[in-house]
Amino acid sequence: MVQMEKSSIQKFIVLILILLLILLATVFHFQVHFENALTLQKELDYDVKISLWRILFEPIIGPLLYLNRSLYVLKELPLTLLWVLIFYTAYSLFVIFKTPRNGKNTILGKLANLPLVLGVFFAIFILVLFIPLPNNTIVNNSKDSILVTTHAHTEFSHDGLTSQENLWKWHKRNGFDAFFITDHANHQKSLQFAQDQKKGKFPSIPLVMVGQEHSGTNHMSLLGLNGKFDTKGMTDKAVIDSVHKYGGAVIINHWFDGKGKAKELYEVLGADGFEIENTGKNLYYDRETFEQLKTFCVKNGLTMIGGLDFHGYGRVCTLYNALKIPNWDSLNTVSKQQSILDIFKNGPQEKIKVLLYKDRPFYPKTYLFLRPFSTVVNYFRTLHLSQVVSWVFWLLVFQFTGRSIKRDLVPPKTGLVMVALSGAIFMLVLAIIYHFRGEVVKGYSTVYSEYSLLLGPIGLVLLLYALAIAYFRFSRPKRP
Repeated sequence: MVQMEKSSIQKFIVLILILLLILLATVFHFQVHFENALTLQKELDYDVKISLWRILFEPIIGPLLYLNRSLYVLKELPLTLLWVLIFYTAYSLFVIFKTPRNGKNTILGKLANLPLVLGVFFAIFILVLFIPLPNNTIVNNSKDSILVTTHAHTEFSHDGLTSQENLWKWHKRNGFDAFFITDHANHQKSLQFAQDQKKGKFPSIPLVMVGQEHSGTNHMSLLGLNGKFDTKGMTDKAVIDSVHKYGGAVIINHWFDGKGKAKELYEVLGADGFEIENTGKNLYYDRETFEQLKTFCVKNGLTMIGGLDFHGYGRVCTLYNALKIPNWDSLNTVSKQQSILDIFKNGPQEKIKVLLYKDRPFYPKTYLFLRPFSTVVNYFRTLHLSQVVSWVFWLLVFQFTGRSIKRDLVPPKTGLVMVALSGAIFMLVLAIIYHFRGEVVKGYSTVYSEYSLLLGPIGLVLLLYALAIAYFRFSRPKRP
């Protein structure tokens, strides 16, 4: 009788969830779109393509990707995990008070689970930030426009965490026609990679172009470096003049973070433009500063572009530069690169659109502690019909097969331990991969080694703890 009541309650909950997500996805639907960062208007020539793998496994992949795209991801992700921990603790207290007869064992069991929960959600945190999940991409329906990024790093940069080949694949998957590699204080490796493409060692789309991020009084993207180039010991003025001498362009990166000199200085030095947006940290910065920089660039004829600032980890693609270049496909490699550089150097701005991927309403940094709740609501508001169907399908599968799977395939009370073991193995494998990759790029980057030294011990401790819990709970002989 009690089992029937529990089954009825579960069916009722599943039904309510299905109706709620359908309501949010239809009546309160938020249309995912691309927005022009300079005009804040929708750009109707660009559509969103949803990966088939995401549709098939939407209840798993979808929420993780939505968290990854948070406006303030490095703050919002930990807060989301904190709320999960709060709810788990509240549920544990409820169970303890509900079973007073076995209170001591229940309390010990719940306390023992706490490190497992923390370990699992740390593994999820790593998964969201470091693993390229099958995210939504762009569909370019515009006439005579191509998609370019000017700011990206590989493992040959001190803060990069992806190979050149994987960076190329990532840009291809995200719909780019061309991209610059702008490793810190190094462009020789990028030049070699671009030359390999010209020799036909891998496809010509997207086109690889050579750049470098120079750390002077402000970070600068030096674009179009096709020969010997050395910035060591050079002043900002000398660097900019040298780039221009060989036909390149200079863009001032994320000036709005307040770490550089006055914007007027870089105009005097001869910079060609500024990043008006940069998605390396936050999607938006102070709008008053934005308007000041925009007005300054318009007044002085400086181009405004978007800096993706991709390092091989973090937020999936949220920003594109759309450049108007007629007959792109008919141009040779040299002409393609020259056309891009000409626009960055000379404009006009009408030939450049900075496209932001918009999948939620804008919100400020205030009240971020409560933001995970609205994030959940906004996620369901963005779902398309195919994604809703995926949710309904998996909820019904869980409803009709969940109990039998748990009974027949997963022994009672081992679910959390198994998930923790999976998370531990995931972190250990990733640590091993990072260790060997770090040996390959030694002298260029220490990021692999740093993350390997972080993930390895955490994964090992979680593995040993989960095995110990499994032994004491399920393998240790019971006392007679």
